[in-house]
Amino acid sequence: MQFEKPLEAATLIRRYKRFLADVSLDASGLQITAHCPNPGAMLGLANEGDKIWLRPAKNPKSKLPYAWELTELKTGLVGIDTGRPNRIAEEAIQGGLIPELSGYENCRREVKYGENSRIDLLLTSANRQDCYVEVKNVHLKRNGRAEFPDSKTVRGVKHLGELAKVSEAGSRAVMLYIVQRMDCEVFSLADDIDPAYGLAFRDARARGVESFCYDCDISLEGIVLRKSLPLSIL
Repeated sequence: MQFEKPLEAATLIRRYKRFLADVSLDASGLQITAHCPNPGAMLGLANEGDKIWLRPAKNPKSKLPYAWELTELKTGLVGIDTGRPNRIAEEAIQGGLIPELSGYENCRREVKYGENSRIDLLLTSANRQDCYVEVKNVHLKRNGRAEFPDSKTVRGVKHLGELAKVSEAGSRAVMLYIVQRMDCEVFSLADDIDPAYGLAFRDARARGVESFCYDCDISLEGIVLRKSLPLSIL
């Protein structure tokens, strides 16, 4: 996934109301408000004074001229836009970069299923089980581990329940975690942040839901899938 326009450097002043961030543009020193495309806690990624990278709005008439794309840490760049992983995953699947999900002829987005839900990606082939893929963004790192979630997620618990039903009905059901950072070697669940999600994950896995995790190669030009991370879940 390549960025459509060059990113611009800025310094974070503050993030507030979840979706807003006051920043100072490095090139001009101008202080503006940018869109923050992330509803989570963003632990360790939204500190005053952090260097961040912004993408210009597609529409020049947009109320907010920039959106926050990356945070730059000493250990590398981290993607904070929770909307990116779906596209990253789709491109990777179509490019054959995820062996566990290779060999399907078709890939459809946002297909209705379950109880008023939409699956992120539905993979189909004439002679194979349909494969329902739920994609989750991961950017939290603690003790060298990529962890999910970084805040309570009722929606995430619901998705696990829906996937478990899909599996029990005879189709493949997959939880795919996309880590938008390059400094983790293992994936785990943040049970202390959301115990309900941890319980739902373990229940879904016992009912046949598969789970995979991949990290990303992140640059100022774009974000692409990099390598598989092992899951460390008791």
